[in-house]
Amino acid sequence: MSNRLKVTPNDLSAFWMPFTANRQFKQAPRMFVSAKDMHYTTSDGRKVLDGTAGLWCVNAGHCRPKITEAIQQQAAELDYAPAFQMGHPIVFELANRLVDIAPKGMDHVFFTNSGSESVETALKMAIAYHRVRGEGSRTRLIGRERGYHGVNFGGISVGGIVSNRKMFGTLLGGVDHLPHTHLPEQNAFSKGVPEHGAELANDLERLVTLHDASTIAAVIVEPVAGSTGVILPPKGYLQKLREICTKHGILLIFDEVITGFGRLGAPFAADYFGVTPDIMTTAKGVSNGVIPMGAVFVKKEIHDAFMTGPEHMIEFFHGYTYSGNPIACAAALGTLDTYKEEGLLTRGEELSSYWEDALHSLKGEPHVIDIRNIGLIGAIELAPIAGSPTKRAFSAFVKAFERGALIRTTGDIIALSPPLIITKGQINELIDHVRDVLRSID
Repeated sequence: MSNRLKVTPNDLSAFWMPFTANRQFKQAPRMFVSAKDMHYTTSDGRKVLDGTAGLWCVNAGHCRPKITEAIQQQAAELDYAPAFQMGHPIVFELANRLVDIAPKGMDHVFFTNSGSESVETALKMAIAYHRVRGEGSRTRLIGRERGYHGVNFGGISVGGIVSNRKMFGTLLGGVDHLPHTHLPEQNAFSKGVPEHGAELANDLERLVTLHDASTIAAVIVEPVAGSTGVILPPKGYLQKLREICTKHGILLIFDEVITGFGRLGAPFAADYFGVTPDIMTTAKGVSNGVIPMGAVFVKKEIHDAFMTGPEHMIEFFHGYTYSGNPIACAAALGTLDTYKEEGLLTRGEELSSYWEDALHSLKGEPHVIDIRNIGLIGAIELAPIAGSPTKRAFSAFVKAFERGALIRTTGDIIALSPPLIITKGQINELIDHVRDVLRSID
């Protein structure tokens, strides 16, 4: 380890940290300086078990050889190539590899650099698709309460997390929201997908009646809402959404930025639930979080609707300077190789029962009012401190770090999503850390 990584920088003021209590952090910094497989190493030399796959993204674990080697080789061979009117071989190779594991019928991929950009791309695709088909009146977008779709204006407009929306003005017009599916009175301590609440999908029919289907372009939902605290779809809910969208000619967009690439024990949540959307947004696990990258999957008929007019004309006026960046593509190919060789896209299915039992062993611990799980995702909801929402969970986060585990909190919910290489022994270790923390906080 180089000497510069062993110390905390002298001045922390220049970096305005994202989604961070900056003043608190800079008084007592929590610094990672290296990582390997399931663990981070802190600036003071401690090992910290990664219970969150970084930020839901390091599905294959840290510093995996195939990914590292692919990046090194590509950086020395072709560092950058423009994606506008030019190409390079591995971006086409990657697109084909992704289509090979995508749900049947999703035959085309548009590359972005993040989940937020994937969402913006999908929303624009949906509106433009209807327009090129002669249904330009379909411009309305429907999201869901408590949904998280990144932090760009389109994403926070269809998203439904209040703190992400309230400071930024009127947002996009022509957006409505379905109710969320968090029903603790009926579904508390459910194991896996809850029994109650599929009827909430029928609220889409109310919005169709209110706005008329001829004005609605798309519905966007996370199959499993992650960043809001792991809210699961009730049995039959996603199937109902699919049926209603198909009935009214509305596109269904799945935001699989978190659920994609093995998180539920299947390549995508669409596979897990047996529901295929029209457009699917991904990021995070596509490159194991190593280099920023996102990918939007679309059905063939959506792609083909744009392929009209003179062949020399641009069909879709959208894209990014770094779409399909060569080094990001190399990282993604190394990631896909690692997933395939180690069976990681389905490993979550093998561990899901063990994970479920370990999580639910926390029932009855101090402050715990609900536990939710699916695949290798878990949530422990805590009773908030009266007058100080989020404080109890934040205290748990800090204490967990001090004790050697990285967890994530959102509101008063502890969210867990470890790398897919986690062992049963490490599951026990992680849950024991959480148990100790729950018993130590006020």
